Amino acid sequence: MPLTLLASSGVHQPTPAPMPIPFSPVAIASAPEPAPVKEPAQKRRPSYRKGLTRSLDRYLDDLPGDLSVQVRELSSGLSYTYNRSLRTATASIVKVNIVAALLLRAQRERRGLTGWEKRAAAQAIKISDNDAASRLWAAIGGASGLAAANRRLGLRDTRPGPGGAWGSTTTSATDQVRLLNALVSVKSPLSPKHRRYVLELMADVTPEQSWGVSAAGGRAEVKNGWLPRQRDGGRWTVNSIGRVRERGRTYLIAVISRRHRSLGAGTKAVEHVSKLVAKAIGKAAKK
Repeated sequence: MPLTLLASSGVHQPTPAPMPIPFSPVAIASAPEPAPVKEPAQKRRPSYRKGLTRSLDRYLDDLPGDLSVQVRELSSGLSYTYNRSLRTATASIVKVNIVAALLLRAQRERRGLTGWEKRAAAQAIKISDNDAASRLWAAIGGASGLAAANRRLGLRDTRPGPGGAWGSTTTSATDQVRLLNALVSVKSPLSPKHRRYVLELMADVTPEQSWGVSAAGGRAEVKNGWLPRQRDGGRWTVNSIGRVRERGRTYLIAVISRRHRSLGAGTKAVEHVSKLVAKAIGKAAKK
């Protein structure tokens, strides 16, 4: 509380001596105990991270390869990242990034998508059509066009592939959650109409490609990428990104991984990790 200064009259008044207060042990004994101070929720909640990291360490120690995951729960603001430094080839998850770049270009040119652009965007995301993605890659200006779009989208770790090799774009799980956030945030450079458009495409992927982070439960908008890489001895890069809504919670989840023995093994790992992190974050958010 700020101190109030009284105006002085210019006359010095002697300060009266304070009256002594009689000591009363009864009064002290009967004083109520102060209420315990609760630690703020934002400081208590991160305790889930150590246990989650131990669980992931135990699970992944028995598997070959590398994996990184980031999850963010929107209503609570809780987030978690595992193996933050990992960078992998995007494979087909970059198709969401390419479509976002196309939409930013259309906004800049103050136009809607053309008929062929709409068809190519739908094919690239819904059925992961590579020819459609290559046409869109050329339309956005290739690597330089994607890099320019990603600066607007706030991506920091994504490096576009050389030439026409869009699938060799490298990224982090953290950047992929930044991309997902650009599809749901009112602060996104993408218009509300375009954010809904991309999410609608991701909600309608062909059933055989709806695995991955969708295993966390509930409704999901998802895009997956998978690729056997020669540089990894033919082992598989398996990635999955998406928004999952479950029991009143909304999760943005990105899992990137590499060097799996098979696509099936990679898929199993991605789904197990997605379930694990969503469950842990959901439990922590209730506290």
